[in-house]
This record gives sequence, structure tokens and C-alpha cells, in this order.
Amino acid sequence: MTPDIWMILAFAGLLIAGVPVAFSLALSGAVGIVLGLSPDMLATLGTNTYNSIAKYPLIAIPLFILTGLIFERAGVALRLVRFAQALIGPRHGGLALVAVLVCMIMGGMSGSGPADAAAVAMVMLPSMTKAGYPKPFSATLIAASASTAILIPPSVALILYSIVVPGVDLRALFAAGLFPGVLAGLALLVPAMLVAKRYGWEGAPVEGAERLTVRGTFREALPALFAPVLILGGLRSGLFTPTEAAVVAVAYGAVVGLFLTRELTLRDVWELLGEAAIISGVVMLIIALAGIFAWAGTMLGTFRHLAEWIIGLTDNGVLLLVLVMLAVLVAGMLLDAISIYLIMMPILIPVMQHFEWNPVWFGILLAMNIAIGQFTPPVAVNLMVTTEVAKIRLEHTLGWALLFVVAMGGALALVAIFPGIALWLPTVLGYNV
Repeated sequence: MTPDIWMILAFAGLLIAGVPVAFSLALSGAVGIVLGLSPDMLATLGTNTYNSIAKYPLIAIPLFILTGLIFERAGVALRLVRFAQALIGPRHGGLALVAVLVCMIMGGMSGSGPADAAAVAMVMLPSMTKAGYPKPFSATLIAASASTAILIPPSVALILYSIVVPGVDLRALFAAGLFPGVLAGLALLVPAMLVAKRYGWEGAPVEGAERLTVRGTFREALPALFAPVLILGGLRSGLFTPTEAAVVAVAYGAVVGLFLTRELTLRDVWELLGEAAIISGVVMLIIALAGIFAWAGTMLGTFRHLAEWIIGLTDNGVLLLVLVMLAVLVAGMLLDAISIYLIMMPILIPVMQHFEWNPVWFGILLAMNIAIGQFTPPVAVNLMVTTEVAKIRLEHTLGWALLFVVAMGGALALVAIFPGIALWLPTVLGYNV
């Protein structure tokens, strides 16, 4: 067998053995270097890991992670829930509608599905359970709705995609993700409302909501609702870059938590800085060690060989796109978004260029596919969070998860068939697509 095949087999074997993705990438890359190049080339490991993370746009990732944590601790989710509940009122499926809407708004602040899922689940699950919603349904709906966070800007996944794929404007990606993200949320809402109506689940008000008016709850939720406007408005106006937008988001979240909601203390801020550092460290470790795998695969021609094999499967671009989407969906069921981008994009970029797929549109399709994987067992990161909050087993949610997979799959198909859903807004805004 050739060295590149040994490298791929080593990576697969390490994953099956339970070795973390970051170290599986590094060790399999080292195997490829030793067998295909020279043991002396192991001296490049330090340079490759450094070059992988020495990129200015990556600064935005830990900052947006910190933003999500700050807004979660500042009580923003509860205020959004109260406002949405007061606006919608008690009705069949009312709380399901509230859960989806709040997840989408929270996604416009954090850019992280698991953070979104945790914040909303803590607030919504008790209320939905009291209203008669089964815990497996509630946990799955929140997990699926939270997956829109990697589509609705700002998105950590789209930031990484813009770095991995050369020449892609991050602002165009952010704009392109907005309508598909809303479409995905609506696609989840339709079956949720139909099921709630069928079983007669009544949306009971959140505790104390009877005494709250739309005007009063809107006033409380206004700082949270303004956050996406601040971030996207600043980007559109050119007031700041995406990385600077992340800094502004952190500062704004701190002001909201410390002085407006007053649920955040300086001690909390210090603790959140540590928590964000730990999460960001894991992300950056994956990116850094993936650099070894990427360099080895490039030098050995592994990615080129795989891309040529994929292109040779069929001349039909539509059929190949379907096959790629299915492969990404399976990967999304097993790996996180960051690992998928780092592992698959070196292979998919030549395929994308061969069939002349628009890179912005293709990036949104990948993000939607990965979003589906975030609530699809066996490794469903969002679902793991919500089932832990609900104190139920993951397998209890399988039936509901399949329902929402089909629903969001329909939204994915619409974006694939009609690229204008993703590309219209960045085109109107004058971004390079």
C-alpha cells in the first residue's frame, strides 16, 4: 500500500480506537510523513502547527465563543423567551414556536450550536414539560433549532470555512447564511406545530408571563434583540471587520450583563474568560494539529488523488453534489463541524472548482448539512447538551430526531435547487460571490 493510504487508514483506525480527533490527525499525518517522505521531515511539525493557527481571522472564534457564554450568563435567553411568549400567547404549539424563534435569535449572538442549545434548554425545558410536551420532543426540537446557529451570522463554522477556502469573503458568507438559516428554522417549525396540534399540546405561559405585556417584555428583550443588529449592521456599514465585530460583541455583551440585566458580575466575567479559553483551546488544538495532516496530505498528493477519484465517479455534477452531501451528512453524525471542514475541504475544493460550484453557495450547503449532523445520533453535540439538561437518554430522542432531519433536509434541498436563496442577499449588498 502507498504511504497516503497508510495515512488514511491510520487516521480511521485511531478514530475507531477512540483517540481524540486532534491527536488522530497529528499522529496519522506523522505516519504519512515518515512513510512517504522522510523521518527528518518530522522537524516541520512545529512549523506546520504554528502556521495553521497564525491567522488573524481566527481571533474571531474565541471572541464569539466568549460572546455566547456572556449572553448565556447574562439572562438574555430568559428575557427573549418572555418576550416571545407574550407576543405569541398560549396556543397549540406556542412554546415550540417560542423555542425555535429564541434559538434563532440566540444563534445571531453566539455562532455556536451547543452554547445556543444549553442557554435555551435551561429556560425552555421546564416550561415545555409543565405544558405537556414530552421531554424527548422538547430536547430534540431545541437541539435542532440551535443548529441554525452555524448558519445565522455570526457563525464560527463559516469563519473557519472562509479561512480554509481561499478567496471567499466572510461578509458574503455571513449574508448568504441568513435566509437559509431562517428557512431551516421555519422547516423545523412546521412539523413541530403539526405534532403539537395533533397531540393537543398547549403552550402555557412562562412563569410570571401572565403579568407581562408585550411592551414590557420587549423593553427587557431589546438589548438582546439589538445584538445581531449591531454585529451585522457594523459589518455591512464597514465600521468594523468580522474580527473587530467579535470584539464589539464581547464588549456589548459585558455591558448588557453588568449594567442592564445586572445578572453578570466581575467574578462571573473572570470565570467566563477561563471557560472560553478552555473551549477555544480545544478548537485551536484541533486546527493546529490538523495542519500536520493537511501538510502531509498535500505533499503526498493524498487530497489530489481522492479529489480525482471523486470527480471520476460521474460527470453529472448534480449527482455528485448529492453524493458529497450524503458523505458530509454521515461525517456530521460522527464529527464536529471544525474537524469536518479541516479534513474534507482539501479534498472538496478541487471537486468544487472542477464543477464550478459557487464557493459561497457550496459553503452554505455544507453548513446546513453539518447543522443536521449536530442533532443526529450517534454523535449529536447539540442533542447531547439538551438531553443532559432534560435528564433523558439520547436514544429516546431518535424518532423525533429523524422527523426534524427530514424537515431540515427539505430546506437543504431547496437551497441546493435554488442557489438564489443563499446568494441573493450578498449579491444585493455588493459582496463578492
